[in-house]
Amino acid sequence: MARTEPTIDTTKPSIARVYDAFVGGKDNFEADREVYHQVLRLAPEAAEVGRECRAWLIRVVRFLAGHAEIDQFLDLGSGLPTAENTHQAAQRLNCEARVVYVDNDPSVAAHGRALLEENENTRFAVADLRNPEEILADPVVTRHLDFDRPIGLIQCNTLHHVTDDERPADLMRTYVDALAPGSFVAISHLHNPGDGSRRAELAAESQEKFNALMGSCYYRSREAIEAMFHELELIEPGLVHPFQWWPDGPRLTPASDGAHLLLGGVAVKR
Repeated sequence: MARTEPTIDTTKPSIARVYDAFVGGKDNFEADREVYHQVLRLAPEAAEVGRECRAWLIRVVRFLAGHAEIDQFLDLGSGLPTAENTHQAAQRLNCEARVVYVDNDPSVAAHGRALLEENENTRFAVADLRNPEEILADPVVTRHLDFDRPIGLIQCNTLHHVTDDERPADLMRTYVDALAPGSFVAISHLHNPGDGSRRAELAAESQEKFNALMGSCYYRSREAIEAMFHELELIEPGLVHPFQWWPDGPRLTPASDGAHLLLGGVAVKR
């Protein structure tokens, strides 16, 4: 049965387009920008956090494509293209690197089709990351990526939109099991330290307010995030705040409280 072509409703906010606004993109509409401004009123540091996480993703991809010599990537819940993306960072180091983006947002699908026109090593699959069996069997994925060889699998700011009832760690188990030895998994996720601190209070407040604005959004414990890597071996410096993961240089200003409410890490499958 042919898949129904998704339609774009510009009057309703989209998580992908709101994120696009956070990282300075231009592919968003008034409804998305209204949510963006509401979030900034609730958490003024949120824009900085969005930029920090995007910078983390690019450093991760550079590491994987360079030092780790990964030449194929599966970017789940990829969101909208911005100034720098997984395929650009990877192909700058290896022009033959293959990238498959996966997202279920109609706006992202439209941009995915545009990518196909300009880059033969980049593909896009319309699917929901909460359905790993569907994604792993998708013909776009299976034709473009070789699961008998190492893959870089990326979950950047995605799994905190998966509810507890949808069991994000179990979803990740399916993905991890499908990967060949030598593969890497990169995850960034909103974090609640749960220690009674002001940052823990900020995480709880932000979760409540973000859920009211954007749907599901969950700040989880370090242990819950670590569980999503399963038995994979975290590489140095481990699961840390994104600004601590092999930064490009020294910080000249202190990181905000909001920047401390994200954790990111990269692990390898031996």
